[in-house]
Amino acid sequence: MEFNNSANPVHKAPIAAKDGWQWQDCYSFRELKHIFSVVVFFMMVSHAIAYDPLDPTGNITIKWDVVSWTPDGYVALVTMNNFQMYRHIMTPGWTLSWSWAKKEVIWSMVGAQTTEQGDCSKFKGNIPHCCKKTPTVVDLLPGVPYNQQIANCCKAGVVAAWGQDPAGSVSSFQVSVGQAGTSNKTVKLPKNFTLLGPGPGYTCGPATIVPSTIYLTPDHRRKTQAMMTWNVTCTYSQFLASKNPTCCVSFSTFYNDTMTPCPSCACGCRNKNMCIPSDSKKLKGLKNKQRDNTPLLQCTHHMCPIRVHWHVKLNYKDYWRVKIAITNFNYRMNYTQWTLVAQHPNLNNVTQVFSFDYKPLVPYESINDTGMFYGMKFYNDLLVEAGEHGNVQSEVLLQKNKDTFTFKHGWAFPRKVYFNGDECRLPPPDTYPFLPNSAHANPFAFRAMAVPLLLMIVYTIW
Repeated sequence: MEFNNSANPVHKAPIAAKDGWQWQDCYSFRELKHIFSVVVFFMMVSHAIAYDPLDPTGNITIKWDVVSWTPDGYVALVTMNNFQMYRHIMTPGWTLSWSWAKKEVIWSMVGAQTTEQGDCSKFKGNIPHCCKKTPTVVDLLPGVPYNQQIANCCKAGVVAAWGQDPAGSVSSFQVSVGQAGTSNKTVKLPKNFTLLGPGPGYTCGPATIVPSTIYLTPDHRRKTQAMMTWNVTCTYSQFLASKNPTCCVSFSTFYNDTMTPCPSCACGCRNKNMCIPSDSKKLKGLKNKQRDNTPLLQCTHHMCPIRVHWHVKLNYKDYWRVKIAITNFNYRMNYTQWTLVAQHPNLNNVTQVFSFDYKPLVPYESINDTGMFYGMKFYNDLLVEAGEHGNVQSEVLLQKNKDTFTFKHGWAFPRKVYFNGDECRLPPPDTYPFLPNSAHANPFAFRAMAVPLLLMIVYTIW
């Protein structure tokens, strides 16, 4: 009989077989515990990767309403609702794709279009709008003819955040589908939905049949309803969108001359060799027409497209004042309808915001420490490309809570900062500006004072 002297032996147990008994490997308790821990970890990560603690219910819901049947299919009204409080879809807009369950085709569209028609050679006479198995749909541009428009369409794919502009957080189009089912029982739901907004980051679940949408007539005296309705829910993950942060934060105060800059390479230094110095002659011929949003950054130590600076400006008896400045270091990007979210315990008592619009965010009813800043319409809601005018700024007046207010231990600085829905990189806490009277004692200065004091004591005794 042989023995296994390894630290974690693999035990063997007999099992019945056709030709007698065989031995099956049985893992030890320690190995099973390790395997179980790994499985649980990946399960937790898979569910938490798209979870935003400051907007726990935020998502984009795509609703398909079958409004009528056709001889070979149906007409559907597709509505995209952005239920995210502070994350919008900016230019060049959203891109939506899916896979048909059968051999469906798109006969026509209103308010949107597919990027490719595909192979429609088997059709004669009436040619479909798209014959691809996996169509890709984009919004139409503003100014298209009225007969190609529908309500909430034609905004170049730009969709506002629900917390910033509820009316602008909707996008719609109408699609006529052929070679499909003509009843609730024969229709097959599309699958494999993909949403780009405008880049990666969104993960969409499967289509789910829900109660049919109910509509009110313009006079609100009659209700009608869709023949069939299904929803697709898409959630955002910053980890899927980018391996590195897209913004960083720096700090300064009135009580300390030291400024805490953004961490070096806060957004990764992979573009260090492709950046342009602020005094470069190449800037004169630079054009801001890059469809794929490829960044062209100004050379900085942090290499971030966006820097948020938080300056503790003034201290009054009952109030204190903060200045917030957002600087764009990207020469190829104008940020429209930008949003800035900050988490700080004193945001529960904001007295006045001077040059930004402000809205408190209360994801948890018992905690009010998060707020959203965004630009005033037609004033500073556009953060232009890097350069002389590539910044926006405002000041915030906050009322003190005497039980919690302090300038010690970095209390005056935010816990989290988000720009356009992406979390920014904060400096390490030990680099924050500190109060002059909270500096660590100098042991050498203490020794220098102790020696004369000791000599004086000895002299007095003698």
